[in-house]
Amino acid sequence: MSKLNLLLVSTLMLISIFSCSKKEKKEVSTFKITNSRFEDILVLEGFVEPVNTTTIGCPDEVNGVIQYLIEDGTYVKDSDVVCILEDAELQKRYNESLVKLETAQGSLAKSEANIAWQYALLEAQVKNNVAASQIANLDSLQLQYLSDKQKRLKELELQKVAIEKSKLEKKLKNLAIINQSEIRRWDFMIQNQTNRAQKLKSMLDALTIKAPRAGLFTRATNWITDNKNQVGDPVWELMPIGYIPDLTKMKVKILASEGNYKRINKNDSVIYSFDALPENKAWGIILTKASIGKPIKKNSKIKVFEIEASIDKANKLPGPGLSATCHVILKRINDTIVIPQITIFEEDSMKVVYVKKQDKFEIRQIITGNTSQKNAVVVAGLRRNEVIAFSKPSSERIYKRVLLPKSVLKMYNNIKN
Repeated sequence: MSKLNLLLVSTLMLISIFSCSKKEKKEVSTFKITNSRFEDILVLEGFVEPVNTTTIGCPDEVNGVIQYLIEDGTYVKDSDVVCILEDAELQKRYNESLVKLETAQGSLAKSEANIAWQYALLEAQVKNNVAASQIANLDSLQLQYLSDKQKRLKELELQKVAIEKSKLEKKLKNLAIINQSEIRRWDFMIQNQTNRAQKLKSMLDALTIKAPRAGLFTRATNWITDNKNQVGDPVWELMPIGYIPDLTKMKVKILASEGNYKRINKNDSVIYSFDALPENKAWGIILTKASIGKPIKKNSKIKVFEIEASIDKANKLPGPGLSATCHVILKRINDTIVIPQITIFEEDSMKVVYVKKQDKFEIRQIITGNTSQKNAVVVAGLRRNEVIAFSKPSSERIYKRVLLPKSVLKMYNNIKN
C-alpha cells in the first residue's frame, strides 16, 4: 500500500471516529416522570446501648485505688464481688477511731473507780458522824447533872455533829450529781466514737463492691486515664467503676454534626442496619436531642451533638456497643412527582428543566417543594409521563421556552411566605 493510500485511509478513520464522538455527545440521557414516594433521608452513624444500665460507682467519701477488678465482659450473679478498693486514709481514720474509743472506755472505767473511792470515803465519814452523833446524844442525858459551862460545851458538840451530818449529806448529794454528769459525758463520748468507728467500718466494708444484680459487667472509663478502669487506677467518690446493662431494651446514640443536627426533629422515623449483622434490621424514632454540643476531641472547635433514638422493632435485638447505620427519614410524601436534583438547572434566577418533545427540548419553568440531596418534589410545571433531560441539550435542539403563569407563581410565593 502506497503512502498516499495509507494517509487517505487514516484520514477517513479519523473522520469516522470524530463523527461518532460528536454524535454521542449530542445524545442526552433522559428521565421519565412518574408519581412516586419522596423521601428525604439522612444517613448517620451511631452505636447501640441499653436503655437502662445499673452503674456501679465508687462509694461516698472514698479516695482509693483499685486492687481487684473483674474482667470486662464477665457475666456476674447477684452479690458477686466485682471490685475491691483500697483507701489508706480511710483505714487510718478507722484505726484512729478505735484508739479514741478505747481511750474513752478507759477514761470511763477510771472515772467510775474514782467515783467509787469518793463514795467509800464519804460513807466512812458518814459512819463516823453517826457514831459521834450517838455518843453526843448519850452525853446529852447527863446535861441535868452538869454545870452550866459543861452544858454549854455539850450543846456545842451536838451542834457540831449536826453540822457535820448536814455537810456530809450535801456532799453525797452533790457527788451524785457530779458523778452522773461525768458518767454521762464519757458515755456520750463513747457512743460518738462507737458510731464513728461503725460508720468507718461500714465504709471499709463497702470497699468490697458487689454486683447489685445479675448481668454482663463492663468496665467504665477512668476519668484520669481516659481508658477503661484497670487494677492500680485511682478512683474517688461517685466515679463509675463499671456497668451492668439491661439487655432487654436497647436504644441508639447518634453523634451528629451541627448541620445534620439542625435538620433532625424529635419523632423522626429511623431505620437501622448493622454492618456486623447484615441480615438484621431495626426501626425506631428520634427520642431526644442534646441542647449543647461537645468537641469531637480535646481543644477542638468542631462540635458534635448527641441524639438518642429508640429501637421499637427489630428482626433481632442488637447487642450493646454494636455500630449502626441510621437512616433518619426527615420527610416522606407518597404519590407525588419526584425528579433527580441533577435534572434541575438555574436560568435567569429561576429553576428550569429540559422537557423532551420528540427530538427537541423545551425549557420549562418549575416550582419545587421538599428537597433532599438527591431528589426534589415538583409542585408546579411538570406532569406525569413527561420526559426530562439529565444534562443541558445543545442550543440547536431547544425550540422554545415555557414559563409558569404569574398567578401560579404568586400563589406559591404566598404559600411559601
